[in-house]
Amino acid sequence: MPVPLNPLKPRLADTSRLLTGTWLMSGAPSTAEALGHCGFDFLVVDMEHVPIEMPDLANILRAIECTPASAIVRLAWNDQVLVKRVMDAGARTLMFPFVETVEEAQAAVSYTRYPPDGVRGVAAVHRGSRYGRVPDYLTRANAEVAVIVQMETPQAVERAGEMACVPGVDALFLGPGDLSAAMGLIGQVGHPDVQAMIARAAALTRAAGKPIGIVGPNPEMVGRFIDYGYSFAAVASDIAMMTGRAVEWQAALRGQAAEAPVAAGPY
Repeated sequence: MPVPLNPLKPRLADTSRLLTGTWLMSGAPSTAEALGHCGFDFLVVDMEHVPIEMPDLANILRAIECTPASAIVRLAWNDQVLVKRVMDAGARTLMFPFVETVEEAQAAVSYTRYPPDGVRGVAAVHRGSRYGRVPDYLTRANAEVAVIVQMETPQAVERAGEMACVPGVDALFLGPGDLSAAMGLIGQVGHPDVQAMIARAAALTRAAGKPIGIVGPNPEMVGRFIDYGYSFAAVASDIAMMTGRAVEWQAALRGQAAEAPVAAGPY
């Protein structure tokens, strides 16, 4: 049995084609599987803000693997032990939150690679190696992992070009919600100053020759991000889409104007 290929890795590198996705905030395999059949290129499994533990992760990954979509696992933190565990559970594309420096980006890459290229711990049998049934897993796994580092502050944005050049970093990702908070404009992603910083992040990253992704609350905002140069983008989340439609439909049934949902998406 060959090493399982990571189909998302070469697709991320091709910035001529827009990739779209959404966030998984429910932590439910059934929701992940359903959205995987809706035409999204990727689904972000959020272990930072959702109470997803390792058994949950394995089940969500199983559900996504039954669909055409690819999973991106956002870790709770840039932590060596967490990386080891999610990769052994089968994650192949990892997003590292709150990366601000070249050194932190280098550390993230090292955690995903077996020696001598990194410091990932070695186990003979786990879900990532098909429970030991992939004979060349240890020698080929490094080539199939994709690393996405997430910028969430203006300081990180200013280092985007440097972090994009770190060997092993496949893409950068901007968190607009945390960026707005770090700029003293929490909850104001549409503020001109925040939008200018979002555009700057795209320009710096693309100038360094790397793709950059983002998440937005609705198609209109995401369309603006795409115009800035973002080549992969998530729109809202499973929960936001569900609650937004629920509010809209119950209002229609009662002949009322629908209220906007409190939170339209993750950041």
